[in-house]
Amino acid sequence: MKVLSGNSNRPLAEAIAACLNLPLTKAVIRRFSDLEVFVEIQENVRGEDVFVVQPTSFPANDNLMELLVTLDALKRGSARRITAVLPYFGYARQDRKTSPRSPISAKLVANLITTAGADRVLTIDLHAGQIQGFFDIPVDNLYAQPVLIDDVRAKYKSTQDLMIVSPDVGGVVRARAMASRLDADLAIIDKRRERAGVSEVMNIIGDVAGRHCILVDDIVDSAGTLCNASVALTKAGAKSVAAYVTHGVLSGDAVARVAASPLQRLVVTDSIMATQAVRVSDRVDQLTVAPLLAEAIKRISEESSVSSLFD
Repeated sequence: MKVLSGNSNRPLAEAIAACLNLPLTKAVIRRFSDLEVFVEIQENVRGEDVFVVQPTSFPANDNLMELLVTLDALKRGSARRITAVLPYFGYARQDRKTSPRSPISAKLVANLITTAGADRVLTIDLHAGQIQGFFDIPVDNLYAQPVLIDDVRAKYKSTQDLMIVSPDVGGVVRARAMASRLDADLAIIDKRRERAGVSEVMNIIGDVAGRHCILVDDIVDSAGTLCNASVALTKAGAKSVAAYVTHGVLSGDAVARVAASPLQRLVVTDSIMATQAVRVSDRVDQLTVAPLLAEAIKRISEESSVSSLFD
């Protein structure tokens, strides 16, 4: 088994390799003067089970192209099996047609990854579960919820005053699963999105007065939804508001927006490498998913069950 890292999130790849007690496979991934991607694998991979760690986060197109060229290099190097490890799957929010003549880009990316040479995909918390069906190769979709729940239990001594909140109707299943495991109550925020990147809180379903509210989501990008939700929950009498999100995209002024909101904490995983703004923020914390990914990689390599990780 070999673990290879792209440039998207090398610290996470190094942590995964350390958990597996393996060195990262030596490779050169660089750009020509016109920014073409060039990849050279500097170790023999013939007959090896290779895992390529490369979340396709910002800059999404560059990181995706790095992944595709790396997969092709491994395929032409006669690797026995190639697994694309995508802690964060970019383009996942484009999983359906939202208007006439619009693309389903998640399906296009799935085709590209398969054609480039991947034999299977390992990812965490896909934005939409049906994306697994976009691939004609096996997909293991892990859940970051156990990592998040451990942190909730460490930070909150009692779950009696906890209220798990879904920031929209679409995230109810995710929030209900966390509420069930924490034996906490569930509330839902009904919102209306007027246009992409802009949301307006309309109504809170559930009594949040006097409760410690935890917003649960899979992706935080501009943080507008979470910040608006935190304002509404505070006005409704919540004792405190925190947010637990798997993928911290946090583009633009998202971190500053969080700092100016009633959110006491925003907890994300390291599926996406932290920006400088995230690293210096006292409101944003990162939890590592390296042990989770390492265990899944080990089980895939040994041909044992991955789903039993979450039993």
